Order: sequence, then C-alpha cells, then structure tokens
Amino acid sequence: MKKNQIVKNKVVNFIHTLLLFSLLLVLMVLTGYLLAGGAGLIWAGFIGIFSLIATSGISPHIILKMYKARPLSVAEAGGLYAIVHELAKRANLPKIPELYYIPTRNLNAFSVGRQNNSAIGITDGLLRSLDMREVSAVLAHEISHIRSNDMRVMGIADIISRITGFFSTVGQLLLLFNFPLIVVGSLAISWTAIFILIFAPVLSGLLQLAISRTREFNADLDAARLTGDPEGLIVALKKMDYKQSGFFRRILLPGRNDPNPSLLRTHPRTEERIERLRQLSEERYQPFFTDNYGSLISRDFPPEVLNRPRWRRFSGLWY
Repeated sequence: MKKNQIVKNKVVNFIHTLLLFSLLLVLMVLTGYLLAGGAGLIWAGFIGIFSLIATSGISPHIILKMYKARPLSVAEAGGLYAIVHELAKRANLPKIPELYYIPTRNLNAFSVGRQNNSAIGITDGLLRSLDMREVSAVLAHEISHIRSNDMRVMGIADIISRITGFFSTVGQLLLLFNFPLIVVGSLAISWTAIFILIFAPVLSGLLQLAISRTREFNADLDAARLTGDPEGLIVALKKMDYKQSGFFRRILLPGRNDPNPSLLRTHPRTEERIERLRQLSEERYQPFFTDNYGSLISRDFPPEVLNRPRWRRFSGLWY
C-alpha cells in the first residue's frame, strides 16, 4: 500500500474539512451579526454551547432504536464480532463497538457514538449480500468514522447549520412584519443583508454536505490502512451500488450515474471513491482476516427479511 499517498490524501482532506468548517462558521457569525449585531454573536455562542451539551448526552442506542435495531449476540454472529475486535484493536479504540442488527433489505451499515461509547448498525441485506472480505472492509470504514469522531464532527456542523437557519428565519420574519414600513419608505434596509439572510441556510446546507463527503473519503483511506486491502472495499462498494440500483435500472440503464447533483449528495459518487482507492492498491492484496473467524452469521440467525424497505412517516427514516 502506498503510505505516502494515504498521508497526502489525508492532509488534503483535513485542509478541506478545516476550510469548509471555517466557511460554515463565518456564515453563522455573519447572519448573527446582520440580525442583531454584537448581541447576535452572543446568542450564537449561547445556542451553540447549549446544543453541544444537550446532544453530547444522547446515547447511540436511542438512534439505533429508531431503525428498529436490536443487539447482535456473539452466538448469532461470531465471525462479525471477531472482525470487529481485530479492527478495533488495530484502530486503537478504547472500547469495542457494539453490533446491532437492522431488519431491512437495504444494503447499509452506519456507526453512531464516540470512541468510548459507539455502536455499528448492520442491515440484513448487507450481511446476506457481501462475503467476509467485503463486510470486513465495510466495518473498517465504519470503525474509521468512530476513530476520527466523524459523528461528532458532523454533529457540530449540523448545530452550526441549524443556528444559521434560525437566524435566517428570524430575519425573514422581521422583514415580513416590517414590510409596510419598507414600502412607504419609513424604514431603510440593506438589501445585501436581506439577500445573505435568505440564502444563508442553502449555502450552509451545501457546506455541511461537502464536509460529509470529505469525511467519507477520509474513512475510505483509513479503512484501506486498517485492512491493508483497498480492493476489498472497492469490491464491496461496487456490489452495494449494483444491488441498490434496482432491477430495471440494472437492465435498462446499466452504469448510469447517480442523477442527483454532486452538491446535493451526502456521500461521494461510488466511481470517485473507487478511483481514489485504486491509487492505494498494490498488485497483490492481502486481506487481514483468516478462516479462523468462521462464518459471519450462525444457523440460529433470523430468517431473511423479505419485506421491501419503506419510508416511515413519523420518524422520517427509510428502512
């Protein structure tokens, strides 16, 4: 594996994240100042600190329960736990992440929590569609998110974005209430300030999405380092993208790219992720796992989920 290339990419990703966060903070500070001057800055700091304290106490298990997830036992998935233990050891995590089973045909895995209190949710569809090498790569990706505290990073970005949106909403309401005075000329306003307040939430949301994509690239690089097998993650990404695309798209429109604009994606395009991983690959790949890990799931594992995923109206989640 080309270690120099990994270090170079991680430095670029760090600078990218730092720049995006700086722009996000500038946007929040600017909207607060335009709305209420120095008092707006004080309110921004107060709301931000309060939000950080409030969200830091949320247990990762609460989030997983929203997806109807349940803990996986070692008896059900001995191979999975063996892989997670080895990956967590390589990542120097202070605590092994807990594993949760999500009963859905979607192919997905995600991590929640921080280094000392984390969990990884894995869907039924992913466990039945990927082999041990591919699942190892996916788990390495999620453990990389945990080691880098990406959930915390994205949580802070979300708080900043919400504060910006709050200031924008208040500003637009004040504009609406004072519109009669503006029409008759009794109140002078700065249209530049109004323009910024109106479009600040959109810009903030785009910056937040860009940060998310940067952290995904970083997790890919760290996963390749943990497993020593970038090709394993490449194969997993290809398979997940293929199976999630749907039958008609695979038959009628093979290889069609995601139609969503790149600015509106929380994850980078699969092709772009694969291209970056290929830069790390050597001629021979040596997956870190062995046959000693046994099978991923046992015979006592629940039967395959047959119901199609659907949108939950009250939780706003798709599973």
